Amino acid sequence: MNVLFEEDGGFKAGSVMVDNDTSLQVEMPTGKRSKIKAATVLLRFEKPAAAGLLDQAAPLAEEIEPDFLWECVNDGEFSFLDFARDYYGHEPTPTEATAVLLAVHAAPIYFHRKGKGRFRKAPADILAAALASLEKKRQQALAIEGWIDELNAFRLPPEIAALSDALLYAPDRNKPECKALEAACAASGLSAAQLLFKCGAFKSPYFFHFRRFLHEQFPRGTAFPALASPPLPVDLPRADVRAFSIDDANTTEIDDALSVVKLPGIGSRIGIHIAAPGLAIAHGSPLDGVARARLSTVYMPGHKITMLPDAVVQNYTLAGGADCPAISLYLTVNDVFEVISHESRLERVPIVANLRHHEVEPWFNAASINGALADQPFKDELLHLWHFANACEGRRGKPSAMQGNNDYNFALDGDLTDPDNCIVEITERQRGSPLDKLVAELMIVANSTWGGLLAERNIACLYRAQTQGKVRMTTSPLPHEGLGVAQYAWMTSPLRRYCDLVNQWQLIACLKGETPAFAQKSVELFGAMRDFEATYAAYADFQRLMERYWSLRWLQQHGVAEIAATVRREQWVKLDALPVMLRVPSLPADLPPRQRIMLAIEQIDLLAPELSCRFLGRLDDEPTPDLMEDAEQ
Repeated sequence: MNVLFEEDGGFKAGSVMVDNDTSLQVEMPTGKRSKIKAATVLLRFEKPAAAGLLDQAAPLAEEIEPDFLWECVNDGEFSFLDFARDYYGHEPTPTEATAVLLAVHAAPIYFHRKGKGRFRKAPADILAAALASLEKKRQQALAIEGWIDELNAFRLPPEIAALSDALLYAPDRNKPECKALEAACAASGLSAAQLLFKCGAFKSPYFFHFRRFLHEQFPRGTAFPALASPPLPVDLPRADVRAFSIDDANTTEIDDALSVVKLPGIGSRIGIHIAAPGLAIAHGSPLDGVARARLSTVYMPGHKITMLPDAVVQNYTLAGGADCPAISLYLTVNDVFEVISHESRLERVPIVANLRHHEVEPWFNAASINGALADQPFKDELLHLWHFANACEGRRGKPSAMQGNNDYNFALDGDLTDPDNCIVEITERQRGSPLDKLVAELMIVANSTWGGLLAERNIACLYRAQTQGKVRMTTSPLPHEGLGVAQYAWMTSPLRRYCDLVNQWQLIACLKGETPAFAQKSVELFGAMRDFEATYAAYADFQRLMERYWSLRWLQQHGVAEIAATVRREQWVKLDALPVMLRVPSLPADLPPRQRIMLAIEQIDLLAPELSCRFLGRLDDEPTPDLMEDAEQ
């Protein structure tokens, strides 16, 4: 005697060895013996042999059309044996009965299981919905197969093109387009970015990086809402100074300016003048909402995304030839450059000129500063401020600019809508120049003095603290050990950083004797601090990424095959004249830090963006100075 039984969701046939009332011991065609429950037996038969039943029934089952079966069967539950009698019109053989069982079991959308060997036909509406879903899946599978073929041929299907950003930056693996892309990547051995680039989803690696940043930080785009600029305050006294700013050529958000007035018999009065958008932009206003959402200006070579609309920036920037609202810190300084007293004012400041680094540094630099300076505008003021900056640096016991750190200026010649045809030029500028020092020191004085004033008045403020080597933001006036000051609060860039704008509101309230916008332990202030710190770090990472990208483009454009570098640590090196750090696995283990070496450039991947180099040899030059972390300003 043989039996057909159900086990683990499938059907098996075997020869009965022992038949008990509730259980059987059967021998499978493989020779394995199993104990099964009698309740799982669907059919008992003598012929054919157990080994051949399912093999003979399977072809017959494939010939049975499920939709025809569904039409034939009546409503209500039925047994596969009863249905087999009706289907064949006679008492079915074991093979025929098994064929019907296999056919019904294989069509779950037509027949719902109701027990051992029993089924019920699906209701017409449920069947229709199931068939529609099945057809949709079939069409989807065909579409996926077609998309895979197109992608493997490096052609971009319209459906993939429409979702290219989502597929690259926030892939949903349940979407058929994502499944097709993953399958094509697996077949081609390329990453999603590499494959879509070869297919023309984006015409330049530049757009891959820029669009990813926009997707993450500006999902609604970079356009500003239509907001009117608040009017400038008209009741401010006019300062009796001739102020000037010092910035690079591309700066439009001019936050700070300086002035010097000689005080016979005393020394001088040095003015630090900071743009005051906080006098017009009210906390909680729509413009505050815009600044709160962006938190900072985003910088990158050849482009920037400002925190505030251009029209607003133009209203409050310290533009030359205008009287500009500002918060001024006046330092009374004696002849040996000691600060005797200080005073803060809200006023209109005459900005006489906007000096630019590239115009001033040719005649005001480390080589010329100790000699006779060229007869240029503000040369006396600059020299006086430089001497004061040296005195401030000496009192702090910390350098304002770390030696060995360089700035890199990127100039792009061309249209960024066609970045592959832009020519990039990179110039290296060593930090610690006289201009750098005097601006850095005066900003440190302003930020530490005003931070101390708010701490003294118990007014909430966002501070930058450094203790045990870690820099962080805090609402407590903790020391900044790296700068050597008792407290330090960013306040000198309110057009470019939201934390500076927040602190400016607090400072304005302090100077006016009004209730500040943020109370101590304000939940809103903590939220702004947390969001600013995270966003500012993300923006800085993006700036470094784009500087790396354009540095690799510079290497390509100039056909550089070999380049000098300096060992930093272990297998990490920094390329000369470029802001690029990379790991070189072939670097000998015995090379000390600051050893200069020569590298061969083997591969440049602009999508990563990464650079592969091979060690060629040591250079005999003297080791470079210590390369230290950037100081804050």
